[in-house]
Order: sequence, then C-alpha cells, then structure tokens
Amino acid sequence: MTATVAAAALPAMGQEVIRLSTTTSTENSGLLQYLLPVFEGKTGKRVHVISVGTGKALEMAKNGDVDVTLVHARPSEDKFVAEGHGVNRRDVMYNDFILVGPPADPAGIKGSKDVLKAMQKIADSKAKFISRGDNSGTDQMEKAYWKQAGAKPEGSAYVSAGLGMGEVLNMAAEMQAYTLTDRATYGAYKAKTGLAVEVEGDPKMFNPYGIIAVNPARHPAVNYKGAMELIEWITSAEGQARIASFKVDGQQLFFPSAKN
Repeated sequence: MTATVAAAALPAMGQEVIRLSTTTSTENSGLLQYLLPVFEGKTGKRVHVISVGTGKALEMAKNGDVDVTLVHARPSEDKFVAEGHGVNRRDVMYNDFILVGPPADPAGIKGSKDVLKAMQKIADSKAKFISRGDNSGTDQMEKAYWKQAGAKPEGSAYVSAGLGMGEVLNMAAEMQAYTLTDRATYGAYKAKTGLAVEVEGDPKMFNPYGIIAVNPARHPAVNYKGAMELIEWITSAEGQARIASFKVDGQQLFFPSAKN
C-alpha cells in the first residue's frame, strides 16, 4: 500500500477506533479494563487507550492526537475548554487523594484530617517525599498543597520522579517515603507496597474526573462521533452503574458523578 493510499484509508479506519488519552490512575487501577469491553461490545468500536499524566493527556488532545480525554485536574480542564481545544466536558466520577507512607510514620502525621498541616510536618521532619513530577492531576494537586502549606521538603528529602502513580508508589515503598496518591491506584498497589494510609478525609483532597471531546472545528480529522458515543455511554445510567460496581478487594474506588 502506498503512503497516499494508506493516508486516504485512515479516516475510514478512524471511525472504528476511538483514541482516548487518560490518566495513569484509570489504567493502573484496572477501571478501564473493567469498563471499556462493555462499551466495545455494544458499539463494535475499539477504544485505544493512551495512559499518561493529566498534563500530557490534555496536550495530546490539544494537538489532535486523540479524539477524547478523561482526566482529573478541573482548572486545567476548564482552561482547555475555554481556549477552544475541547467541547462537551462532562463530569464522570470522583474519588479522593490520600497521603500514604511507611507504617512507621516518621513525620507523625497518621490520622490527621488536615492535609496542609500534614504536609508541613513532612517538610519539618525532613522525611523523604516522592513527587510524581509529571504535571499529572496528582502532581498539580501536590504542588498546590505545598504552596498553600508554605513549606516543602528540601534537597534529597524531595524526589521528583517524573513517573506514573504505580511506579511512584513502588518507589515510596522502597525508599520508605511519603507520597500523594489517588485512592484507586493505592488500592491496586497496597498489597505490593505495604504503604499505609496516613491522611485522608480532608475536603481539599476531593478528586473529580471529567471527560472532554476534542474540538472537531480545530481538528477535523478526529473521530468526534466516536468520542461523543463514548462520552454518552460513560455518563449514561449503564456506564455510571458500571463505574460504581468496580471494586478492588471489596472496596469501591470510583464514585459516579454524571448529571443525567
């Protein structure tokens, strides 16, 4: 097949494939492997998942490299839509962030309900903290917490990994360090890492997810029809019930939030 013929065939093939950029948490937790086969079975479409941090997921959508994006960083999502890169943003689900660390808890933060005070104590204690460092939704939230807390670990106490959540949890376990994680990925890695939940339940740790179609006016080649099919399904009663029924070790990890 010549390059010209191959290029001409792409739009037709694109109608069968929906390219989704999303965060590592939806992939690492096992949620997408649980959700997408149902959608694919109903529609005959195939969803090609690219799992990266939220910043990278939105960048791919901005460049028209995907058709739809599922992320968790509301300020960045709103900016993305306001600048005309995305359309039809919908709430999908939420979970929450938690601070996890070694069971010995060298910073003495276990049981706190105030994430900012806990972050201050981590910095003051010079305990080690592993950051995603990848401009993901989790990374953006962590940076906002340090800014609000007015403190941050210094030097070798702060490790910017530039990695996904699962890899960072493994690093934190190896280095006996603290990290901020979404609850879903922690649930999937808990047994492997042995990390303990130190801080949870602060309203500041609420973690909503949204889904956005790439604007076809900006990128005419995107599969907008497929993107909207996925958006409509994941926010439908069936899609939302499927999200609610996803559990790891009997624990619900995501909570549906679509406004039907």
